[in-house]
Amino acid sequence: MARFVDAIDLPLDPEAAFALIADFSRLPEWDPGAREARRLDSGPLRAGSRFEVQYGFLGRRLPLRYEIQSFEPPHRVVLRGGSDAVRSTDEIHFAPREGGTRVTYEARLEPTGLGALADPLLQLAFPWIGRAAVRGLRARAAALAKESRHAA
Repeated sequence: MARFVDAIDLPLDPEAAFALIADFSRLPEWDPGAREARRLDSGPLRAGSRFEVQYGFLGRRLPLRYEIQSFEPPHRVVLRGGSDAVRSTDEIHFAPREGGTRVTYEARLEPTGLGALADPLLQLAFPWIGRAAVRGLRARAAALAKESRHAA
């Protein structure tokens, strides 16, 4: 199983940070590996909301479907999903701090079936993929904070 954990300080209040991250249809705004994403249901975001995300990995597209398992705005969200080849769990915590929010993001990928053969490669690549997503998240949050300051 591949695992990535990081604590990320963002210049957004917890509500804005939660809105950006918990809605996986917004992943392409900040995760460079997410090529496309869409919500599969409608209405307010909640436990049970579902998403399909197309990731780019090793020159291929990997579609993953996610569902929000736990929804506690603006403190915590857990999404589980996957495909025939992999299961994914993203657990994200949001804590207010001076000047914004500390986000603790834990992502776990577990290959299944024949995909288990790729586990050593995934364990090597996942930290790099996670760091790229963190850089994208920091940049997107900074842009949103700047936009909100100019709008005020």
